[in-house]
Amino acid sequence: MAVAAVAATLALLSPAATAPAAAALPSYATWVADVTAVADTARQYLGTRLPDPSVRAAIVLDIDNTALEEAYASGLVYPATAPILRTAQQARAAGATVFFVTARPEIITGWTRYNLETVGYVIGGLYLRGTFDFSSNQTMKTNARIAIERLGYTIVANIGNNDSDLAGGHAERTFKLPDYGGQLS
Repeated sequence: MAVAAVAATLALLSPAATAPAAAALPSYATWVADVTAVADTARQYLGTRLPDPSVRAAIVLDIDNTALEEAYASGLVYPATAPILRTAQQARAAGATVFFVTARPEIITGWTRYNLETVGYVIGGLYLRGTFDFSSNQTMKTNARIAIERLGYTIVANIGNNDSDLAGGHAERTFKLPDYGGQLS
C-alpha cells in the first residue's frame, strides 16, 4: 500500500502531470484568416515599397507554416499558403526576387524545391540547413539573409511564423505569422 501511495504521489509531481495541457490548434479557417491579416499588411507595405529601381529588391519567406500549409495538410506535397503565395507573386511582379530560408535539412533540397514550384512559387534562391550546421535556427537564418545581402539584394520584407525566422536583422520589415504559442514552429 505504501509503494502505491508513493507511486501515486510521484505521478502527481511529474512534469507531465503538472504541465498545462497543450492547446489545440485553431481551425484551418481561423489560421487562414489570421495569416491573411498579416499577408494583407505585407502586401500593402510592398505596394508602397516596390517597385524601386534604386535597389535590387528581395523578400524572404520561411517555408513550413508560412509558404506551405504544413500543419494543416498531409501528403508528400503540401499546398501553398494562399495569402503568402499572393504576396510572393505581388513582390515578384514588382521586381523583387523571392528567397526561401528554412531550417529544413539540405538533404531534402530537391523535394523542397519541387514542392514549392509545384504549388506556384518562383524560387529566386533556396537556403536550407547545411549538413554540419549545428547553429541555432536564428543564427542559421540570419546568416542566410546576410548571404542574400552579399549577393547585392536589399531584403525589403521577411515573412515567417517563428521568432527565429525574423530575429537577427537584415530586413527592412518583418511580418510575423501566427504560431499559436509555438505550436506551428
